Amino acid sequence: MNGQPEKHPIVIAVNGEKHGEYVEPRMSLSDFLRDKLGLTGTHIGCHEGACGACTVLLDGVSARSCLTLATQADGRQVDTVESLVDDDGRLTLLQEAFVRRFALQCGFCTPGFLMLATEIVKEAQEEGRSFSREALTERLSANLCRCTGYVPIVEAVEEVLRTHSDSNGGERA
Repeated sequence: MNGQPEKHPIVIAVNGEKHGEYVEPRMSLSDFLRDKLGLTGTHIGCHEGACGACTVLLDGVSARSCLTLATQADGRQVDTVESLVDDDGRLTLLQEAFVRRFALQCGFCTPGFLMLATEIVKEAQEEGRSFSREALTERLSANLCRCTGYVPIVEAVEEVLRTHSDSNGGERA
């Protein structure tokens, strides 16, 4: 032994593209995304999973990437905030609603909120779930925001949910 930690091979599909790497067993998914792949949209706030700034979708379900080991994502699909913009640079309806409703200020928590909200909108579209304002506020309270007071964030998600229920979903959330 040379005193160096043993590295493990992993293959993770990130934003639809497979990436194979050797990683140390204790490397977090957030560090993998930021340091190995250069995807810095995933922010790291507390390193404890409390703030939600590092939220990504892991096989379509929100996950705290600072608490998830990169090895735990082996063979799985990870979607980061970078996945939300089209190839032509067009924002999603959700991102546009965040801008329109002033749901972002400093922007640090925004990627985590967008990923959590993407999961919520997907549930509404694919599972036909509806969310009361109280349920939506409760769900979004899983992430911390120190700037907006949450109301604009809730309003932005409500706007997109209304748009989808009115149009039966033809556009990307």
